[in-house]
Amino acid sequence: MGERFVHPSAVVAAEAVVGEGTRIWHFCHVMAGARLGDEVVLGQNCFVAGRVTIGSGCRIQNNVSLYDGVILEEDVFVGPSVVFTNVKRPRARFPRRDAFAETRIGAGATLGANATIVCGVRVGRCAMVGAGAVVTSDVADHALVVGAPARPVGWVCRCGEALAPRAESRLEAGEGSSEDRTWGCSACGRRLRESDVGLTEIT
Repeated sequence: MGERFVHPSAVVAAEAVVGEGTRIWHFCHVMAGARLGDEVVLGQNCFVAGRVTIGSGCRIQNNVSLYDGVILEEDVFVGPSVVFTNVKRPRARFPRRDAFAETRIGAGATLGANATIVCGVRVGRCAMVGAGAVVTSDVADHALVVGAPARPVGWVCRCGEALAPRAESRLEAGEGSSEDRTWGCSACGRRLRESDVGLTEIT
């Protein structure tokens, strides 16, 4: 694991927690209280508020502001100029600092360039949000969503490739004899089955 790197133009508060091997590039601002895991990359011109947690292995591209209440689990990819919010009905004259909503992005998820993530939602593990999408409700694990508002249009593997439907007998899995719809990845061979939160890998 490499050493931390902070570009001379960046401002990182002494009270921020910055993990090993993390790289913070030009014109970033990381506020006191922010927590960045190991091997995180902050691209140019990113802002990280004091009540933000960024898991290890996250990649945050240029021009992204992470406001109080945003939680990125491990290995999240945040594309250029993704927008996060933290208040649903903001008013300049009526600050609502006590009403910041938590927004959680699950491990391995991808947020495409210029996507907008409205506060208070959960984007599931390994989900993929298309470029320019506007996410106003929760996104299931492994779901691919596009549009404004974002709607599911398919499923994606942990490796990022599209999943294709396949039939698998529940009897093979020791769960009965009826047919169960599952999905498979032609790139890496993983198999997934529907669960309460989206798709779950079959071990």
